[in-house]
Amino acid sequence: MGKYDHLYEKTIASQPIYDGRIIKVKVDEVLLPNGNTAKREIVNHQGAVAVLPLTDDGKMVVVRQFRKPLECTIVEIPAGKLEIGEEALACAKRELEEETGYVAENYTLLSSFYTSPGFADELLHVFVATGLTKGESRPDEDEFVDVLELTLDEAHDLHRTGEIRDAKTVVALYAWENKVLRERG
Repeated sequence: MGKYDHLYEKTIASQPIYDGRIIKVKVDEVLLPNGNTAKREIVNHQGAVAVLPLTDDGKMVVVRQFRKPLECTIVEIPAGKLEIGEEALACAKRELEEETGYVAENYTLLSSFYTSPGFADELLHVFVATGLTKGESRPDEDEFVDVLELTLDEAHDLHRTGEIRDAKTVVALYAWENKVLRERG
């Protein structure tokens, strides 16, 4: 018996709903710890990476793009889905170059976290990239982005106005601010 077995929900039935290019959706019937049953709507995702690119002159490289689920344009750090069997670091390098044109000499894993564990199993790996060299971006054929370089103050302004509002970019923004504050002593 494990330490947290009293919280475990045993799957007693699973119904696939959708099998797409990015996500799979299913509904599981589970046996609850108290003996009752419940339904859980679950989104399966390959996992993804995001990159906090920092220039030598203290700016964060971001992209502005339209996000259909939100019906608006937001500013985000570069990110993308892992391909089957792809290592997170290789994906981070690919996504940074494709979306922004930048190539980095150094990558450090900042954190890996589940984006919405209440309904999805997506694990996001966030890297900090430094030693940047600017090149030519090559976004996917269905991806349209503007590349921006922001100071910490500019990034906070965009967060206050709601242009930065996705979890990975907010986490990256505060991790960057924490790094700057530690360096100042």
